[in-house]
Amino acid sequence: MIWLEALSYVVTILGFPTAILVIIREERLRRENEENELHRQLSEEYDNFLRLVMDNADLLLLSKNSLPEPLSDEQRERTDIIFRILISLFEKAYIILYTDGMEGQARRRWLSWEDDMVEWCARDDFRTALPYLLEGEDDAFGKHILQLAKRHA
Repeated sequence: MIWLEALSYVVTILGFPTAILVIIREERLRRENEENELHRQLSEEYDNFLRLVMDNADLLLLSKNSLPEPLSDEQRERTDIIFRILISLFEKAYIILYTDGMEGQARRRWLSWEDDMVEWCARDDFRTALPYLLEGEDDAFGKHILQLAKRHA
């Protein structure tokens, strides 16, 4: 009987902290899986966006330079729509992925998106449209992408 009582104390002393550690580890893994899934979904949306750009190749949106003037009204409208879709996607990525003091995998994910933002901000027509495109968007995101645009103009 004494032996069983001693064993129950050992289980309590060792088992309870072990259970807490297992729960914490499982929660961390669950969060990491959620973050990976969100990043995968955002990447898939950006891939779909690039297909849209490819379908509108006449707008030369993947070139470093803006489309030479004069643009037709139809070209101008398609460009505006594509830029709006892009800003929406970048804002979603910012809201979901960006936090101050990121480290490790979270930082790598975010820098991947920031690289895409910088690439688009290098385009004169995109930079020029930014104030108009950012109307009604998240303020913190707007400040962030405008800083990127200023630094990479």
